[in-house]
Amino acid sequence: MRTTNLAVVLRFVRTHAPCSRADIAASTGLNKATVSSLVTDLLERRLLRETGLTENRIGRPASMLTLQSRPYAAIGIELAADHLVAIAVDLTGERLLTWRRAYPGLDGTAGRAEAAVAALAGRVVAKMAAQERRVLGLTVGAPGLVAPGGGVRFAPHLGRTELELGAALERGLRHPEYDVVIDSAANLAALAEHRIGAEADTPNMLTLIGDVEIGAGIVADGRTLRGARGFAGQAGHLQVDCAGPRCRCGRHGCLEAVAGLPALVRRALPDTVRDGPVTDFAPELERITALAGNGDAHVTAALAETGRLLGRGVSMLAELLDPQVVVLGGSFAALARWLLPAVEAELASRVAVPGDPGCRVTASTLHPDAAALGGAMLALDRLEDGKLPAPAA
Repeated sequence: MRTTNLAVVLRFVRTHAPCSRADIAASTGLNKATVSSLVTDLLERRLLRETGLTENRIGRPASMLTLQSRPYAAIGIELAADHLVAIAVDLTGERLLTWRRAYPGLDGTAGRAEAAVAALAGRVVAKMAAQERRVLGLTVGAPGLVAPGGGVRFAPHLGRTELELGAALERGLRHPEYDVVIDSAANLAALAEHRIGAEADTPNMLTLIGDVEIGAGIVADGRTLRGARGFAGQAGHLQVDCAGPRCRCGRHGCLEAVAGLPALVRRALPDTVRDGPVTDFAPELERITALAGNGDAHVTAALAETGRLLGRGVSMLAELLDPQVVVLGGSFAALARWLLPAVEAELASRVAVPGDPGCRVTASTLHPDAAALGGAMLALDRLEDGKLPAPAA
């Protein structure tokens, strides 16, 4: 019970800081003596700090509480087909570092992804140690089907059918005291959008991240929808064109195969494809953005066609899940200026009830690192689930 109450107080301060002990008692229903004891405990754990007195209230001046920005850190890492992103934040959510590395996942060999993620995680943890920060948790967002035990069961964009990321990280980090969690990159992006994105706190929302792979993070009634095995959100493998190109999953016409970043590059920049396989799509994305910004007719037409096909997938998801808003993330967000009109037109043409606007479609303001940011936030959320550090010695 005490652990639960500590989490209640910590959550209240996170969302209402600066606040007083009396504010906490009045809002949570806990009595003042209990709140005083809980706050003292959280101060000793260096999770809260007192910021001084305020006199802008009736009665005696009150000591105000906020989250302690030191000495902790939470880490999130995204593993994608062509890049790695690492983010560390403090308890208040302020960023301590953001690193992005190109990663040729499409040419993956056995053990390569696990080694790359473990090496990056080790460097981030060492950086936090150099700043005298204690790591509260580390979360990795991966593409594919992420099993509850930390394994990735299907990751065609990493050249593998299985990745044992959780076990590799535990070994690489020498079995750390903090939790190491593996989750779907789309789920983590959805967490970040729901927590701090432009559509924060929307009860029913869908985050559709599009890069080399396409995945969906689903928030239903304020909670992440994971499914029976944790595999919910495989939007990239919805079949939107039965005559479409072959997908890496083996089927034809999947949303990913017709609207993912490789498909867009083939459509918009055919000269790039003739130069050989692309393993880092960042330069191509920049080139497409620049050409579209200058009004290149071929590139804008390619973006419109991609948006139309993407709209088919969005309409299927909207009919099935009935979200209030669909947030386009990853490369989709960078290209939203040109994609959104076609997406919205296709969605409007496919609604079940004529004239019903259905859900809104908007672009993420957190791209391109929402998944890694969500990973760091998941580590912070575990504090509010009762996984608290021990009091300072």
